[in-house]
Amino acid sequence: MRRVLFVDDEPRVLEGLQRLLRSRRHDWQMAFALGGEAALAELETAPFDVVVSDMRMPGMDGAALLKQVQARYPNVARIVLSGYTDREALLRAVPVAHQFLTKPCESEDLQATVERACSLQDLLNDEVLRGLVGEMGELPSSPRVLSELLTALEDQDVPIAELAKIVERDVAMCAKCLQLVNSAFFGLPRRESNVQRAIGLLGTNMLRSLAFSIGAFRAFPAGSSPLGFSLERLECHSLLTAKLAARLVPASQAEEVFMAAMLHDIGNLILAARLPHKFAPILEQSAREGRPAYAVEEEVLGVSHAEIGAYLLGLWGLPHMIVEAVAHHHMPSRIQPGRFDMVAAVHVAKSLVDELQPVWGEDVTGANAHIDEEWLEALGVLDRLPNWRAAAQDVRAAMRT
Repeated sequence: MRRVLFVDDEPRVLEGLQRLLRSRRHDWQMAFALGGEAALAELETAPFDVVVSDMRMPGMDGAALLKQVQARYPNVARIVLSGYTDREALLRAVPVAHQFLTKPCESEDLQATVERACSLQDLLNDEVLRGLVGEMGELPSSPRVLSELLTALEDQDVPIAELAKIVERDVAMCAKCLQLVNSAFFGLPRRESNVQRAIGLLGTNMLRSLAFSIGAFRAFPAGSSPLGFSLERLECHSLLTAKLAARLVPASQAEEVFMAAMLHDIGNLILAARLPHKFAPILEQSAREGRPAYAVEEEVLGVSHAEIGAYLLGLWGLPHMIVEAVAHHHMPSRIQPGRFDMVAAVHVAKSLVDELQPVWGEDVTGANAHIDEEWLEALGVLDRLPNWRAAAQDVRAAMRT
């Protein structure tokens, strides 16, 4: 049974939540804490899967509470539910909250958000890994791209399209912008996957605040990245994969497919930042044995970077199709063959790019470039493979010019 803790400083709000969620009492074991201190006391008595907290509370506010939850109980999903929609307050919560909901919140939306956060735990069976990923509020960004962004933001009239081109080259920035804009604070009728529109909604002031003040975009300290890992190589590989994947689908699907492909290897970024002492030997073994890195990851960690990345993106509330494509980009056959969709496009693009420009260098050429031809044949698209290979060559040549 799911265990969910709701926190607010207003007794009437907690009573309202109890009434609102009465139908879930057979599925969820719920506790209701009056304020941050009471919430921490509840957490000490029993484990919880999710904490849903108000933001504006006297004494310990929501951001301060969730920061302590992040440090003490990192495998707990952290959700802000608040009527206090000041964007500066939102910025304070960014490093510590996985998702953001606004009051009044429809019962269906609240239930779906909590249930989805719980179900994501099935992706990672290892509680230690869930904790390592769950406590992340930030991911490493390229110092060069970050510097370019900050320089561009000095111009008050900089076009949003120019900022988007910069952000789209950085995996961490893409993910964080989409996490924020898909929060309920922006009240969008559908999940957003386009970075340019996301930046337009965030505004340059918030983007600047993110870059400057809260460390949502940070760089690896000098010499701290794992041996064999290159952030620039990862981001070049991701961008090339994204550009190719967008060419493999109709124009109406290109935006979401581009973003799914851009984020497909975000799990590698998590491993490099959180488990460098394990990730370096994994890359070395992959190169030495000529085996895919994800296969070695599964042997060593019990899970690959694909599931790790999908888990974080799911916690951050990104569109389900993107999370699914990230989770299955190495093994699309885990999904029943249907049509050539986002999962298939990301798998094909990632594999073809690995043939040309393997993410971890020439020593592992071909090791990760496994296209599931049997699955593509079941989709009825295997005959397109020669044309897709030619497209991959074209995209790489265009990026080099």
